[in-house]
Order: sequence, then C-alpha cells, then structure tokens
Amino acid sequence: MKGTALTRLTGVRHPVVQTGMGWVAGPRLVSASANAGALGILASATMPPDRLREAVREVKCRTDAPFGVNLRADAADAGDRVRILIEEGVRVASFALAPSRELIGELKEAGVVVMPTVGARRHAEKVAAWGADAVLVQGAEGGGHTGEVATTVLLPQVVDAVRIPVVAAGGFFDGRGLAVALAYGAAGVAMGTRFLLTSDSTVPDAVKARYLAATVRDVTVTRAVDGLPHRMLRTELVAALEDTGRARALVRAVRAAAGFRRLSGLTWPRLVRDGLALRHGKDLTWSQVLLAANTPMLLKSAMVDGRTDLGVMASGQVAGVIDDLPSCAELVERIVKEADETLARLTDVR
Repeated sequence: MKGTALTRLTGVRHPVVQTGMGWVAGPRLVSASANAGALGILASATMPPDRLREAVREVKCRTDAPFGVNLRADAADAGDRVRILIEEGVRVASFALAPSRELIGELKEAGVVVMPTVGARRHAEKVAAWGADAVLVQGAEGGGHTGEVATTVLLPQVVDAVRIPVVAAGGFFDGRGLAVALAYGAAGVAMGTRFLLTSDSTVPDAVKARYLAATVRDVTVTRAVDGLPHRMLRTELVAALEDTGRARALVRAVRAAAGFRRLSGLTWPRLVRDGLALRHGKDLTWSQVLLAANTPMLLKSAMVDGRTDLGVMASGQVAGVIDDLPSCAELVERIVKEADETLARLTDVR
C-alpha cells in the first residue's frame, strides 16, 4: 500500500492507528503495534506522571518505531504531561478532548504531532484552526464515550471541512474498512476493539473470550455509568446500574471512587473536580459525577483484574463480528493486504 498523509506525517509504515485505551494500551500492545508498522498510542490517563515517563521509556526499549501518547486535555497536570512527551521525544500526542491552543502550540514548537479526537465537524474545524496537525474522527459505532452520528455520515463532513489529515474511527476492523475510509478521503483508520482482541493485548483471556462471544446486540450504549453516552458490552454491572435507584447508586459510586482514589493518589476534591469536568454541561447526579471521575477504576476491574461482574467493558460495535486473536503483526499485515486487494478489485471494475 502506498503511503498516505498520515504515514508521511507520523513516520509509520501503514495508515493504521491503535487507539489509546485505558488499561489496555500499555507498553506491550503499543510496541507490538508500532513494530507492526501501525501507530501505537499509549493510554496515559490512568497513569501518574512518573509512571507515564516509565511507560514511554519502556515502549522505546521495545521498539524504534514512532508511537504516540493519549492525554486528557482537561487534566490539571496536562502541562506537566506534555513536557514529559517533549522531553522523551514522543512522536505524536493524541487527545480525547480538544486541547487548548496553548498546549497545541507548545507541542508543535517541540516538533510533536498533535492529533485530537473529535465527534463533530465543528470540533474538527476548531482544533484545525488552532494548529492541530491531524484529527481523529470517531463515529457512533466506536467504543467508550461516543456520539450519535455514524462514521459514514460524520467522516465525509469532516474531510470536506478541514485541510489536515483525517483519521477515521468507529466501526473499523478489517482491510475493507480501510479501503472505504480512504475512498471517503481519510488518511487512515483507527481501531480500539480490534487491537484489544489480539494476542499482544494484556487483557485477561477470560475477558477476551467474553468479547469474542458477543454479538452485535450485546454491545449497548448506556448513560447509567457516568451520565454520558458510553458504548460497552452489556454486563452484570451495566444491568445493575441501569436498575439501581439513586441512593444505592451513590453508595456504589462512593466505594468505587474510594478505590480509584487510593490507586491514583488523587484527593477527594481533585476526584470530584475531574468528575465535574466530564459533565459537558449535562445534568448529572452526584453518583454519576463520582462514577465519571472513577470510570478508569471500573475499566480496571475488567481489563486488568478480569472481573467482568464488577467492571465495565468499553466496546465498539465491531466486537460482534470479531472472532479471532491474531498478533498485531498478523492483524496489520492482513488489513493492509485486504485493503490493497479491495482497491485493486474496484479499479478492475472500473
């Protein structure tokens, strides 16, 4: 496959991005993705700054290929984390929320590629005007916090609106999807669930089995976890949260928040501030504010501890059509080959 604006911008071999999934996209998965020629993105929101620096160095010990780090733009220590990326020579900084103009400027001045994730055309236009180098567009099919507009509707809107490389996310798992994204004008695709379900992923085998057994009807969007639309597998916890009254939900949220506070070292005021920062103007209950702040703890229960009964399992709709666990190298090679074959077949039809 020929290079695209994404490969030229980031220096990777293939126009494929492994997204920064909390508790999933650690050094092993990121380095395996990078060695396969994709852009691996390290998830840092669940790491204190000193652990972030250690994780970056661990990735660098495992690969010489470019990789990125995902940051929370609204984190109180976002500036400190940006400086760690700069000092450690990280190639790409991705953001789940739009970073400020100042953060973008600081990263760009240091030669770091800035690639925010957006879910609406106006957000893409805003970060492009602020100097972002590329934008990752996630449609409603994607896992985790998501919007309501399908990728096939959102992607062409953004491609037509900005003049920077656009990476498509939400609903991609194979080479046919990459070919479709390129046809829409994207410079590549980003995938989370597909990389989670690889042999290089550190997610417990029992959890992977739960994903592999899921059908498309087992992937749901719920507001019960933190008040925001969140796409995940329907588990015992999700069902309990949807059926629980406010008082019991608050008790459950306080217990979970206490666990995350001990793990992260955050103070209670900081935890509440982080939860409020995620409200996005929504009318959330106090239990939802606490759950919004400690959603990483709920993810850890499943993705690290293997407790699918106590944790949440963020998932794209593609979980319902994935049935194997290839290595990252096998996956990327397969995707690129299938994309080439698809594009060649379409050319022959013409």
